[in-house]
Amino acid sequence: MTGGMMRRLQERFLGTSKADFSSLTNDMWLLGSFYKVSSGESSTDMNSTSRLAAFLEDFSSKIWITYRKGFDVIGDSRFTSDVNWGCMIRSSQMLVAQALVFHHLGRSWRKPQQKPYDREYVGILYLFGDSEACPYSIHNLIQAGMGYGLSAGSWVGPYAMCRTWETLVRANRDHGDYSQGRTTLPMVLYIVSGDEDGERGGAPVVCMDVASRLSSECIIGHSNGAPLLLLVPLVLGLEKINPRYIPLLRETFTFPQSLGIMGGKPGASTYIVGVQDDKAFYLDPHEVQPVVDIKADNLEADTSSYHCSTVRNMPLDSIDPSLAIGFYCRDKDDFIDFCCRASELADRSNGAPLFTVAKSFENIKSKHNIGSLSGRLGDIAAKNSNREENNSALEKLCEYDAQDGEDDWQVL
Repeated sequence: MTGGMMRRLQERFLGTSKADFSSLTNDMWLLGSFYKVSSGESSTDMNSTSRLAAFLEDFSSKIWITYRKGFDVIGDSRFTSDVNWGCMIRSSQMLVAQALVFHHLGRSWRKPQQKPYDREYVGILYLFGDSEACPYSIHNLIQAGMGYGLSAGSWVGPYAMCRTWETLVRANRDHGDYSQGRTTLPMVLYIVSGDEDGERGGAPVVCMDVASRLSSECIIGHSNGAPLLLLVPLVLGLEKINPRYIPLLRETFTFPQSLGIMGGKPGASTYIVGVQDDKAFYLDPHEVQPVVDIKADNLEADTSSYHCSTVRNMPLDSIDPSLAIGFYCRDKDDFIDFCCRASELADRSNGAPLFTVAKSFENIKSKHNIGSLSGRLGDIAAKNSNREENNSALEKLCEYDAQDGEDDWQVL
């Protein structure tokens, strides 16, 4: 029975050679969660089977958004389907939907097995419905992204997609009905880009002052800082991804704040949610499904088309070099933890980090000795373990920096 269960689980995985049990018993990361399904035990061991089943349950609980057909015409176009061109939009919707799941339901949430469903869960799916009435629909994203080349029937890259989300979130914030709480993103959106158009490469900088300012401008009251959604568009090579970046990309999935990657093979975007050795697990938006109309208050809705239990994988070195990484930080302390991890990762990058961390833009060109930031962040985070007795970690960081008498922040 154990062997049969293992075979059924294996059938859910695509991209591996048939009957290759060894490829399914290596350690796996899924958006910050670790699944150790091997430690010298046989692939048919019950513990290994249960861990693999836990991984599959987690994977199939992620929101899956795909091509749809039969929705209302998009704007002035004739398109009632996004088949063959909407994969980047769908990948971005999946990433933002996952941020909302983490925010409203928590990282340990799993797809409910019985109705009625969680109101928050159904409400999240409604946001991404395929009509102008749904705030984060493909219709509204195309309207918001016109200035970045987004249009029905055309394909755009990750940077333009990130900026499109920025425009849409700002428009909803400025004109939304806050009393309903459904037209505004309940978190700050920070696009971390290294230059004006995001297409010339280079390591973008997570600027802590910018994050602090965006949080302070947020109308949602949070005693320990507003939640933060970071999108980091990157160009990591020309025609192929530079191999030196692959270990760094893999490690971002170990961050508790990980939201994965929107990217994939050239011209075919996917939502990458996990890694296993040299492979990336992803949700594929290229499956065509009929449009569904999920109302925000329908707790008996059929949500089956928003989940996928088939785990596909691709080699990490086959990923298109143009991609965007997402992170969700619940509060300032979580943001400091993210900065610690990001700084330590940059320290190990041999001079080619994915992105760097600095206190402010004025400090980005600092020539001081590299290597102290991650240690200082770690010390401050440790001192800030008791939230009731200490100020937020970010405030502590500013105090610590002022006490030094000189500015020694630097790009890592």
